[in-house]
Amino acid sequence: MVRRMKRRYLALQVVSEHLINERDLMGALRKALLQLFGEYGASQARLTLIEYGSQKKYVIVCCLNEALTLVRASIASITEVNGKPTAIRVTRVSGTLKALRKKAQLQA
Repeated sequence: MVRRMKRRYLALQVVSEHLINERDLMGALRKALLQLFGEYGASQARLTLIEYGSQKKYVIVCCLNEALTLVRASIASITEVNGKPTAIRVTRVSGTLKALRKKAQLQA
C-alpha cells in the first residue's frame, strides 16, 4: 500500500530594500537547503514555489511535512539573495492553501 505524502504550506515574508524576482528567491532557498543538508536533505524536502507577490513581498512555498524543520532552518539561514541583504521570515504554516491564505490574510 502506498502512503500519501503529506505537505505543508509556508507563508514567508521577504524583508529587503531591493526587489527580488522569484527565480533568485527560489535559487537562494535551494542553495540554503543544499548547504545545510546536502543533496539528500534537499531532495527530501521537495520544495516548490506556489505563489509569489513581489509588491507585497510575500511568498508561499510547499514542502513535505517530514522536511518542515529542515526547510524552516534553511530559510532562517538566508541573509542575502544575489548579494543583496535580505531576511526571510516564516509567518504561517498550514496543511492547506485555503487555511493558509485565511490565516495570513493573503489574496490569491
